[in-house]
Amino acid sequence: REGSRNRHSNHHRQFPGLLLLPAAPESGAMASVFDDSKGKGFELMRKGSFSLLSGEMQRPGNSSADEHPGKHEKLRKMMENYLPNTTEGIQKSLVQHIEYDLGRTRFNFTEESCYQAAALSVRDRLIESLNDTNAWFDEQDPKRCFYLSAEYLIGRYMQNALANLDIEDNYKKALEELGFKMEELYDYEQDPALGNGGLGRLAACFLDSCATQDLPLWGYGIRYNYGLFEQKIINGRQVEVPDYWLAKQNCFEVPREDVTYAVRFYGHVERCAHENGKQCSRWRGGEVLQAMAYDNPVPGYGTYNCINLRLWKALPSKEVDFDKFNEGEYLDSALPKTRAEELNNFLYPNDNHEEGKELRLRQQYLFCSASIQDILRSFKKKHPGQWDMLPQKVQIQLNDTHPAISVPELMRLLIDVEGLNWDHAWKLTKATFNYTNHTVMPEALEKWRIDL
Repeated sequence: REGSRNRHSNHHRQFPGLLLLPAAPESGAMASVFDDSKGKGFELMRKGSFSLLSGEMQRPGNSSADEHPGKHEKLRKMMENYLPNTTEGIQKSLVQHIEYDLGRTRFNFTEESCYQAAALSVRDRLIESLNDTNAWFDEQDPKRCFYLSAEYLIGRYMQNALANLDIEDNYKKALEELGFKMEELYDYEQDPALGNGGLGRLAACFLDSCATQDLPLWGYGIRYNYGLFEQKIINGRQVEVPDYWLAKQNCFEVPREDVTYAVRFYGHVERCAHENGKQCSRWRGGEVLQAMAYDNPVPGYGTYNCINLRLWKALPSKEVDFDKFNEGEYLDSALPKTRAEELNNFLYPNDNHEEGKELRLRQQYLFCSASIQDILRSFKKKHPGQWDMLPQKVQIQLNDTHPAISVPELMRLLIDVEGLNWDHAWKLTKATFNYTNHTVMPEALEKWRIDL
């Protein structure tokens, strides 16, 4: 990276029509990491060091995003300041997580529980940064990019986050005074099994780079249970077994029970009249699953910008078929939950047989449909009814063929749900999508039979 982009750089960069990033002072005397001196909303500052943030430093406000102005004033004031990054502040945060989140006492906590507490305290600071960044995006309303990828090989999270936030030395000192070594705690983190090759590594680097370059981007993917495999030697032979990386708590993700979308499979199509009087189609019947979001903050290096990787988990619309359970059909009663969980289990299910082809297509459609619905919800909240502005405010980057079904899904939502005509929807769709091609080998280009 260019020489001006270092931890203590005071230079600023300007992205025409997108972001204006004035330099942040090197001392802790600044009133906020955002500047409102021009009276037109806060602007993201260059970071001298994240470690300069203190409990006395005020976080930015966004009055336009306040859904209940005048209410909960005391609560808002209590959330105005950042968590301190001093040695004592970090130690207090660790102790609080050890006892109140992990349920440990001062007599029975271990190195692993100390790692979990440290990870949760880092997540606290990431959430502050992510929330402030999202508030700033909402205020500035730049063109947003959304990156859809079937895999992300992000590696262990904690050390990268501490380095990007520039607080690794602060944590090392705080932990050493408590009798722990940072290097030993790193070994307790599970490698997120969300990808297995160059495609996933590219996606992870893409997010990290965009966060560092202050670009308003979000990533979307699937929260796999077994994205990688574990190698074992049994009877002198190498065997592959599922690597269940979620067996222990993933301390860096943020479950979002409030962000779920219905995704329909099978069923049939009915013709009907839209509320604007035009003829339209409605998808009825079939199977409906819920896609629930899990957010993973991605901090930039040398900046306060923190973007998001949103992963989807498939859930059943109802956990158990109670009628079948009462009739003694216990296995069939749990079928809705089983069919939802199979979409989360494996990266790239074997598609050499009919069941595998169907599973892979269902998996990709759930991820793409939930992502497109989420993108349109955000756009409609800011620009209701202004569909011609969609390509000016939204760009969707498809990483290889796996999310390609997003294209017809956007068309379906624009025509059947929003009431646009075919030509208008197609014009917007062509101007919204971009595609990264990784190979031209026929066996790597996914094809689906029309009847499937």
